[in-house]
Amino acid sequence: MSDEVGLFGYLDRVNELKQRPTALDKLNESIDWSCFKSVLKEHLNFKDRSKRGRKPLDSILMFKVLILQKYYNLSEEETEFHILDRFSFQRFLGLSASDKVPDKNTIWLFKQRLGTEGIAALFNYFSGCLQANGFEVSAGKIVDASFVEVPRQQNSSEENKQIKSGEVPENWQKKPARMRQKDLDARWTTKSGHPYFGYKNHIKVDWKSKLIERWGVTAANTHGWLMLDWLRGKGIAPQINERAYRGRPLTQEQKDSNRLKSSVRARVEHVFGVLSNSMGADQIRCIGLDRAKQSNDLGNLVYNRFRFKQLGGSMLK
Repeated sequence: MSDEVGLFGYLDRVNELKQRPTALDKLNESIDWSCFKSVLKEHLNFKDRSKRGRKPLDSILMFKVLILQKYYNLSEEETEFHILDRFSFQRFLGLSASDKVPDKNTIWLFKQRLGTEGIAALFNYFSGCLQANGFEVSAGKIVDASFVEVPRQQNSSEENKQIKSGEVPENWQKKPARMRQKDLDARWTTKSGHPYFGYKNHIKVDWKSKLIERWGVTAANTHGWLMLDWLRGKGIAPQINERAYRGRPLTQEQKDSNRLKSSVRARVEHVFGVLSNSMGADQIRCIGLDRAKQSNDLGNLVYNRFRFKQLGGSMLK
């Protein structure tokens, strides 16, 4: 009798929660996920696998698992647990309590198989869908960057000197296990007296919609002027706030110009605010530039998905 009551209680709880839609439910309502299947199939390329062994899980299901992982800033192990534990995650993935949940190893392997090229292809496909569904881009663009920190390395000054010159310390080469824990691509930098170790997420945002259009990931010590020089090479005039110097205060005209520029520039800070505060994208657990790119690319893609819904987007096919 207790089992029957437990079952009915469970069903009542599921039905009650369905009446309280979450952000994940709203996202599901706005996107036809099957449209990404062809892009996933192209980049996952499971055709080369032997017919023996376990059949891979559905690619759309696994893609949505990565979205959950990135949006909630979870490890593979945490993602597996929360899918088992949370009704909202199960609903988003279309799973019932009796369905098999992908384990942490399956999630990690899927992410590695998809790679940075696969995520970039998904981002570009989604951007094309946005434009095809009436989300036209505007003429104004905002380019900015934000630090993405990674686990800090405890190296000697000599080891750091060798890393900066592109060398691998000799005593590391003899210890493969230690090498796997060392990030040879991340760099130290300082801003406003605060030290950062890791990378920079450079993004180009449409000023009107605040959708991310393009992005790039570099070491943290890459100067922003390099990106601005690239813009100038494309014939684009950067609108940068002017600075006052000792003995050369800003004129009133310059102050007014800075105030106008700042009101536009603030919109990109909203984007970084979501990436950092809601998704924890300003700190990642991975090591190396390739994995940092993958993590940032996925974060930018997930941001655009939820931003699309905030803009009032209906079903995207």
